[in-house]
Amino acid sequence: MRMKNRYKKSATLPCNAGIKCSTSVMVWSLLGFLLFLHLYSYIHHKDRESGESLFPVSHHPQFRELQEVEEEHLQVPPPKGKRSPRAEKRRPKPKRPTTLIDEFLDENSQMRHVFFPGHKRAINPIQAAGNDSYYYYPGRMWLDTDGNPIQAHGGGILYDKSSSTYYWYGEYKDGPTYHAHKKGAARVDIIGVGCYSSKDLWTWKHEGIVLAADERNETHDLHKYNVLERPKVIYNEKSGKYVMWMHIDDANYTKAAVGIAVSDTPDGPFDYLGSQRPHGYESRDMTVFKDDDGVAYLIYSSEDNSELHIGPLTEDYLNVTSVMRRILVGQRREAPALFKHQGIYYMITSGCTGWAPNEALAHAAESILGPWETIGNPCIGGNKMFRVTTFFSQSTFVLPLPGLPGWFMFMADRWNPADLRDSRYVWLPLVVAGPVDQPLEYSFEFPLWSRVSIYWHRKWRLPQGWSRFK
Repeated sequence: MRMKNRYKKSATLPCNAGIKCSTSVMVWSLLGFLLFLHLYSYIHHKDRESGESLFPVSHHPQFRELQEVEEEHLQVPPPKGKRSPRAEKRRPKPKRPTTLIDEFLDENSQMRHVFFPGHKRAINPIQAAGNDSYYYYPGRMWLDTDGNPIQAHGGGILYDKSSSTYYWYGEYKDGPTYHAHKKGAARVDIIGVGCYSSKDLWTWKHEGIVLAADERNETHDLHKYNVLERPKVIYNEKSGKYVMWMHIDDANYTKAAVGIAVSDTPDGPFDYLGSQRPHGYESRDMTVFKDDDGVAYLIYSSEDNSELHIGPLTEDYLNVTSVMRRILVGQRREAPALFKHQGIYYMITSGCTGWAPNEALAHAAESILGPWETIGNPCIGGNKMFRVTTFFSQSTFVLPLPGLPGWFMFMADRWNPADLRDSRYVWLPLVVAGPVDQPLEYSFEFPLWSRVSIYWHRKWRLPQGWSRFK
């Protein structure tokens, strides 16, 4: 009797195997086509909304020049003489090799001229001529049209449409640096908020101190022994008022509040209205952002700088509403600088290391109230230490550049804790273009928004023909 071998394999394919393989290929092909169609539709939709490409890339030589990676090759010199107490305080025991950050914080360093070039190398728009005009030199002293160093630290810029003028507001720190007590941070007494005007973002006229300290009333928020930091101004079309928000604190940084002031004109004077803890929470480093629809938002570091809070302001911009969201919880970020490109919100923040520089991070969100995703360190060029210290500076503001889609001015402060009045400005080109280089934390998918890149240059200027006015 013949017995069937049940283990014998058939010499031919089962009748439906080929059909299954073909069906699988067709399904995956269809899914791939649908994904491509979705991506194309999204990009096409964004193009129609903004009139520009989602990933704008210019082939103009000046644009390529600004996106070139410029390296720095700095070496720490051998020890020579006694180091400053501030530098020694940062060196743990046993002693480790001296780093560039140590040299940066040491006012006796042999490399001091690298981080804080002398007055002879200052940017002077009045004396500059020919090919030297309109060049930015990050870290150099920057003079106004009177020949004095610009005092607008921790500041921001307002473009005033009525006068086609840019106004730069910041902390006026032209006073001696000292410590309120042994463990206190370096400080300068409040002098006020300085204001400068410009038509070209390079030549700045001093308009005066538009919000001055109160010399007599010790209970006043603006008494000289208190703290006024990071003033930002936005314009309210409905009220016709220019509204200033700022960080208000006492010398020990325990008040942790925001202050509000208003003016009928961009060049002041501003009338101080008072201070508050927004939403009932402490507020330190902060900024304000005005969206395309006219709604303004307050963003501030809170909960001992462990998280950021964000919420809309009232229609008159003089108060916060009850709406507030916690973002970047547990990440300990400060110095927020917000901007928007093609419907996506972006933000640059710094870590919390006092006056010492640290690594910047870029964040993005489809809604300003979140969720916000961290998309990495935006700094490109210099060297590793430059990149992990945000080019030895801290973010304060990001300004859109009219006529240059996807291009922005990154504004930062290079703090000098030994002499705060001699702190410098680091302005660099910021570009939103190209895919991000890391996936989303919650889904491991790569988002559709673009990468943020801040390019280091020792010397640079805006491309010729950029539109100075919106």
